Amino acid sequence: MKLSRATVVATHATRAAGTLIANREITMFEGFELTQVSTPEANINLRRKGDGPPVLLLHGFPETHAMWHAVAPRLAERYTVVCADLRGYGDSSKPKTNAEHEPYSKRAMARDQVEVMGALGFDRFALVGHDRGGRVAYRLALDHPERVVALSVLDILPTYEHYSRTNMAFASGYWHWFFLIQPFDFPERAIAADPEGFLLRRAAKLFEAEAYEAYRRALQNPETIHAMCEDYRAGATIDMQLDQADKAAARRITRPLQVLWGKKSPLNHWYDVLSVWREWAAEVTGQAIDCGHFLPEEAPDATCAALKDHLERAPW
Repeated sequence: MKLSRATVVATHATRAAGTLIANREITMFEGFELTQVSTPEANINLRRKGDGPPVLLLHGFPETHAMWHAVAPRLAERYTVVCADLRGYGDSSKPKTNAEHEPYSKRAMARDQVEVMGALGFDRFALVGHDRGGRVAYRLALDHPERVVALSVLDILPTYEHYSRTNMAFASGYWHWFFLIQPFDFPERAIAADPEGFLLRRAAKLFEAEAYEAYRRALQNPETIHAMCEDYRAGATIDMQLDQADKAAARRITRPLQVLWGKKSPLNHWYDVLSVWREWAAEVTGQAIDCGHFLPEEAPDATCAALKDHLERAPW
């Protein structure tokens, strides 16, 4: 395959003692390479390790690729693991937006990741996404099915299903979906007053100290806060429209889909999760994990075991 215009612009191996980021040692990804890949639309920050079949891990809100710290090293024993920061998040670039919020649509974010994996030499790969990363993952599988070997999504339903099924429980439990989509710059100013308190403190006890520090550092950048808001604004507009068009056209995910969700997550109480996803994919398996929303950090052993099982059965 002729590689895309994406290029690897900077790579260095993680030192045994860790990689210095913002004057703080990050030791969670020992042996991983820290890389910046320049795509036509964004520079994407990532870590990479392994020699086997490629697996791309995409993080959720309001986190970075650091959320995979307990899962990625185990998968890297068998697979080539790539943990990327989505555009707008972490140390990836923050492209300018537009009135339609298209630069922060999951279609645009998926384009980045296709370019990244192509630049790394991978035409086809398995894909795992949590939360917002899960939305990028299923959009990538719909838009670029030839690139995806197998797909796992963690603790989400399709965006269309959430909005179209909105009731008091969802609006109350996922209130940030409706706050973050408000017009610029009201949410940005409100969050900037106390970003750590607004986005992280209520879940801080769930995160390892080094991961929490990575998230906290990212949130000190006003551009990151703006990008997060744009991510959700895109979700309520262009992402919703794309999902609605796919559903109307009966366009489905054609690759094996694994759905994992937290037994203590609101999803487990609000929805028949597998039943909803079976409207979107031809082959769906999955289970609830005994934890809340942050599966890879709250229950890394069970999450990793489930992912390995799915990857071992993938049609490589």
